[in-house]
This record gives sequence, C-alpha cells and structure tokens, in this order.
Amino acid sequence: MTTNTIEVDAFLTSLPNPPSIDELVEGPVISIDKGAVYIDLPPFGTGIIYGREFINARDIIKKINVGDIVAGKVVSIGGKEGYIEISLKEAHQALIWSEAEDAIREKRTFELPITDANKGGLIINWQGLTGFLPASQLKPEHYPRISDGDKDKILDELKKLIGEKFSVTIIGISPKEGKLIFSEKSPETKDKENIVAHYTLGDELVGEVTGLVDFGIFIKLEEGLEGLVHISEIDWGLVDNPKTMFKIGEKVRVKVIEIKDDKISLSIKALKENPWREAEKKYKKDDIVQGIIIKFNKHGALASIEEGVAGLVHILEFGSEEKLREKLEMGKVYTFKITLFDPKEQKMALSFVEKK
Repeated sequence: MTTNTIEVDAFLTSLPNPPSIDELVEGPVISIDKGAVYIDLPPFGTGIIYGREFINARDIIKKINVGDIVAGKVVSIGGKEGYIEISLKEAHQALIWSEAEDAIREKRTFELPITDANKGGLIINWQGLTGFLPASQLKPEHYPRISDGDKDKILDELKKLIGEKFSVTIIGISPKEGKLIFSEKSPETKDKENIVAHYTLGDELVGEVTGLVDFGIFIKLEEGLEGLVHISEIDWGLVDNPKTMFKIGEKVRVKVIEIKDDKISLSIKALKENPWREAEKKYKKDDIVQGIIIKFNKHGALASIEEGVAGLVHILEFGSEEKLREKLEMGKVYTFKITLFDPKEQKMALSFVEKK
C-alpha cells in the first residue's frame, strides 16, 4: 500500500459520518426565500426546508432570520440538488418532548389554564401539545364531589374549572400518541398509603374543612390526605344540609372511625355524648311520649322525642302519604306510643295516638 493510499484512507476515516434519517442537526440560516429556508450544515453541506415541511413550519419560519441557529430533523438525504432535507416542525416537536422528559425528571411545576373537560378529567395545552389531567390527579379541593358517581354530574363539575389556572407537573409522556399526562398533586407528596398508615381507629384530630356536599363534609388532615365525615356522622340530631353548618377553611375536631385501603372515615358526633345512652334509662317499649315531627320520607314521618333521639312513624299506619300529612305537620308536637325501642342500635318506632 502506497503512502498516498494510506493518507487518503486516513483522511476518509477522519471524515464524520453523514447525518442519518431522523437525526437532529443544527446550523445557521444562510438564506430564506418564498418557498425554502437554507441552513449551513458543515461539513455535510447545506440543509433545506421546503415543500410540505416548509408549509408545516411556516409559523416557526416567520420568526426566523438569516444567521439564526436552528435545529432540524433529517427527513431525506441526497434529494433536491443534493441538499439535506430537514423538518423544522418535527425537530421542534422532538425538542418539546425532550423538554417534557426533563420536566418530569426535574419535577418542574407549570401554571397552566384548563382549556376543556371530559368525563375523565381536564384538558391542558403546553408548548402546542395537548395534555390530560385525570380527575384522579386533582387536588382534593378540585375533585368533583358526586356521591352516586354519576358521570354526567361529574362532567358538569369539571366544566366549572375551565379557564382556571392550575399548578401542575408532567407525570407521563407518549410521543407516539402525542399525549402528555399532568398531575395537580405535588410530586413531593408522600405516598397516600404511607400517610394513612400513621393513623389508627379512635384517633382524635383537628382538620380543615375542604369540601361541603349533600352527603357530608371533607376534612383535610394533612397535605395529601383528606377524610370524609358522612352526613350521618355529623350530629346525633337530624342534619339536613351540611353546607349550612360549616364553612370552607373552618377547623373541626373529628374522630377516626374507619380506615379502609387508603381512605379514612371520620365522625364529629362520636366526640359528643350519645343521647341514646341517657334515653335508655328513661324510655321503654309501650311508653307514651311527646314527639315533634322533624322530617318526612318515603317510609313515613320522623318524630324526635328529645335532641338526637328520634323514631319512625310508619306510613302504613295511615294508609297513604296524603293521609299521614293530614294528621301530622312538620314542626308540630304530637303524642306517640313507643312500639320498638333499641337504644344499642339507635332504633325506635312510634305509633300515633289520636286525641279523643
């Protein structure tokens, strides 16, 4: 092998490999005309953005000037006049996905507006990409409080959040599907099950009211953990509407009455004296008592003989709801006979005693 051959081989070996399809390249813009952008890509030659790629990237191209350094994704080699055809749009997308990966790794937080909603959660736009914020990733104060799980009602609640700005983090990406998954929950929040493990039945705690719904109130016990006080656990007396009894942000003392999976059930009435214990000493079956009508339901009327102690006057005794309401009026006191008295189960049945 001659010296010249060795030198040529060495020179060829030293040359960098030409860029491959889908590789990201960058260089300064050397010319812009009506249908193409030319980019210097030494030592490979000149890159070009034209045709469909030019149209796809026209919004980006409007902001580009000669001399600007731009990145492109190689889509063809040896095409038009030997130029390296590149896609600015695809490169821009690739850089955004790369930035999204960095955001996940660095746990970056973004303040972004909610643009739409569906039955599963909320829609967010970031860097031109559509993202999804599942309802399960909402903070407790934004989670739709629907007792029966009706999807249409949940959607109505989610739609109320459109236009609001949320502090969110990216927790998942899928470039192939063009999807981003967001979370409103803090990435620093401990695993919920680990938090719940710190609590035991009977714990008495002070929490903050974060939600008021028809079926109870939600209490924040600590960051990342919320418990429910069901309407039946608010008071020993009848509770019609929890929304009239509490305010968001109010501090409330509660007792832990159930821990199941990662959910905690709380009670307020468990911290109060059980009125049925005193009633057990005072009343028995067949006693004649005075009671005030406090509620009507499909089974009849509920009459309270003292605070927190009430019994059912069954509709069967009257034949129809209409006749029952003719005899008994809301808020009025009547005479009843106790036909069932079970203070341990907190159950009582009453029979109306007609005045003679």
